[in-house]
Amino acid sequence: MSVAVYSTPSCPFCTMVKNHLRKQQIPFEEYDVSRDERRAEEMIRKSGQMGVPVTEVNGRVIVGFRPAEIDAALKR
Repeated sequence: MSVAVYSTPSCPFCTMVKNHLRKQQIPFEEYDVSRDERRAEEMIRKSGQMGVPVTEVNGRVIVGFRPAEIDAALKR
């Protein structure tokens, strides 16, 4: 399983996504797009969005904090 979270340190919804994944003991890669321009460009290319959080679960891109969508993607 591959899970990545594109986030910024000041984003409360980013924290909610990461806490949601930690609660379920789901390992994930975290990319701080405020410090990593390459990852920010990658996030925009994948999601079409400039806002965070963007979560990618096995290639499925989820914009915002949407626990039901994240959970559904994790179960696939």
